[in-house]
Amino acid sequence: MQSPSTAVDLTAGFYGAGLAIRLFRLALRGSQAVWPGLAVRAAVRVFSTPLPPKWLHRPAWAQGWRIEGWRFERAGLTVYTKAAAEGAPVALLVHGWGGHARQLLPLAEALAQQGWRPVVLELPAHGRSPGSTSNLPQFARAIDYVAHRLQAQGQAPRLLAGHSLGASAAAYAASRGLAVERLVLLAPPASPRAFTRYFAQVFGLREATRAGLQQRIEQREGVLMHQFEPCAVGPRIPLPTLVVHDRGDRINRFADGEAFAAAIRGARLVATEGLGHRRLLQDAGTLDQVVGFASA
Repeated sequence: MQSPSTAVDLTAGFYGAGLAIRLFRLALRGSQAVWPGLAVRAAVRVFSTPLPPKWLHRPAWAQGWRIEGWRFERAGLTVYTKAAAEGAPVALLVHGWGGHARQLLPLAEALAQQGWRPVVLELPAHGRSPGSTSNLPQFARAIDYVAHRLQAQGQAPRLLAGHSLGASAAAYAASRGLAVERLVLLAPPASPRAFTRYFAQVFGLREATRAGLQQRIEQREGVLMHQFEPCAVGPRIPLPTLVVHDRGDRINRFADGEAFAAAIRGARLVATEGLGHRRLLQDAGTLDQVVGFASA
């Protein structure tokens, strides 16, 4: 099981040790004493900025797909749709924080081989999508928007699958009545609040600054962070749900996946070994589990 110290180390590795980050840490720590409001605003900006930079994740896409840019809020979305037979069931797939659509291509192609029409959503400030910042509530709104827009086009998704923070957003959207038939959560994190604590430790933030960061995001987005936790969303999800989580996941604890599986009535938990946080998205056995569940 991942320890808090391990989580802090991973968070520190996520932001790196470059000169710019070191200088920002020093500036942020110093500003807390003389200008706490500025420290909170700066912390929110960094916390809301996905890393690595999105321009690193714009690889060539596979043939046989349509790529569309959709305007959304003050940013935009990129929607990748696989060509399929008329009337094919639609699967909506969502990546995680700092991720990109291509990470879900193996799952999308596996679903396509079984007669599905996969639609992969690339979220604001990720991959090809416009924007420089995002957050979990925006992820959830984007899923809801895309699902309803597809429905208006006669392509209502029957399956919703999300990875990591995208899984948290998918669970929240499903708990709010999103009209899909099945839900797949791949390596979901149980507590977004925990990441504010890891972030605060890495950047040397006082508790008042960390609390201000959380409060500012919650006030701006109109939703409290604890509303995304398994105990809040799980009892409100009426869908058949599959949770897949690796026991050695060093980003989101295996216990996080267990918490979602326990909170969602009838959910099935598949535990993998040796795949970590991202390799399960490419593992043939995992893909078979997801495709089998989707088509049951």
